[in-house]
Amino acid sequence: MSEENKFNFSEEENNAKDQAVEQSKEAVKKDAKGLWKNIKIFMLELLDFREDTDRDETINAIKGDISFKGATAWILICSIVVASVGLNADSTAVVIGAMLISPLMGPILGVGMSIALNDIDTLKKSLINLAIMIVLSLLTAFLFFKFFPTADLVTNELFGRTKPDVRDVLIAFFGGMALIIARTKKGTIASVIFGVAIATALMPPLCTAGYGLAHNWDYFVGAMYLFTINTIFIALATFIVLKLLRFPMLKYANSKKRKRIAQLASLLAILVMAPAIWTFVNFIKESGVQSDYNKYVENEIKSNRDLWFQNGTLDINDKTITLYFNGEINEATETDLKNEIKGYEKIKDFNLDINGNKNRSFDKISDAYDRAIRELDEKDMIISSLQERVDNLLQEISIVNDNNNNTISFSNLSKDAKIRFSDLEYFGYAKMLVSDNFIKVDTINVASAKWNAKLNDSIINIKDKELINWLKTQVKADTIVLKRP
Repeated sequence: MSEENKFNFSEEENNAKDQAVEQSKEAVKKDAKGLWKNIKIFMLELLDFREDTDRDETINAIKGDISFKGATAWILICSIVVASVGLNADSTAVVIGAMLISPLMGPILGVGMSIALNDIDTLKKSLINLAIMIVLSLLTAFLFFKFFPTADLVTNELFGRTKPDVRDVLIAFFGGMALIIARTKKGTIASVIFGVAIATALMPPLCTAGYGLAHNWDYFVGAMYLFTINTIFIALATFIVLKLLRFPMLKYANSKKRKRIAQLASLLAILVMAPAIWTFVNFIKESGVQSDYNKYVENEIKSNRDLWFQNGTLDINDKTITLYFNGEINEATETDLKNEIKGYEKIKDFNLDINGNKNRSFDKISDAYDRAIRELDEKDMIISSLQERVDNLLQEISIVNDNNNNTISFSNLSKDAKIRFSDLEYFGYAKMLVSDNFIKVDTINVASAKWNAKLNDSIINIKDKELINWLKTQVKADTIVLKRP
């Protein structure tokens, strides 16, 4: 055996390295499994709320909040009035304050709980009180908006409750889920319940529906649609949570009755869930269509500087998009627009109706522009001339005001004149504007006097000079023009 072969350990070393790598891989896998298991345990413990559930107290609390009578009814009326004032004044703070005191949640939670527990009596009671709640709320809001001054004004708070979208569905569902989870926990989490009252916003739609009854039927339909969405999804969230928590279903001594009630409860659950699911899917679909339409208009039309886009309408039911342009749209441009819409998945099958304004061709628009410029120039000349006249008048008024600053009261002046000149039977005094070249304006002091008829002319002339000299000192003027009346 050669010396080289005698000390060759490369094969043994490679095998040892491979084994070490495999052991390291196994150790990493075990550590990864252990880490994943620990994370899973941690997340389950973090999100598990079944241990804190108080089933009996939850059922009793929900049943206790179902009834609407006495103090609860008056609280509802007061909160509806406050919310109506907030909507009319467009005040979000007032609307939120009204939501905090409104007792609207009880019957809705009762509907979801009764279906989950197969409790037909509680279901009847919940539906009756829900109807009472709706009628009382609508009546109160109707009376407010019908007879309160300025209550017919449409504000942003009112208009925002007439166009529900997919966000309202999410708010109602997760808000209702937060509320029922808070209800099932041992003790009451008041802050969570109040937060849900704000988020789900059952009261503003009812107030808006009352406004619609008083002034606008379309507002009533839109607001009641939003209220129905919130009601259904809150009840649905209640049903799901109670089923997940495995609340015990109500048992009946009569098996046939129990079976019949169970079937009825299941049917009602399906009836409640079906519109909710349909509404959700419909909102998702409409939101997708609206999003693609907005992208199409922004990317393919508004970004094209050769197109003078005016406006467009989207009709989802008829699957039609109508576009209006200023100026003529040639056949090539129309073909491009129809081809580009195929790149948007949600609206690629929509019919595109393109309308160009043939009476607004580029040449005619240019002529109209030139004509408008000429008219503006003419108006600027007229305005300039009028401005010059205004400046002259202001100058004249300024002169008069400057001269009048030193003028004494005519009443006092006339009394002093009569005391000093007892033969004076008539007296007048004024400042008069005069111009000898019809450009420059001057002011002169003019007096008018009539003496006793028994005085001869020589005495009158003397009296005139004395009156003029006296007036010069009184009105502080260098010149007085005396005229006969």
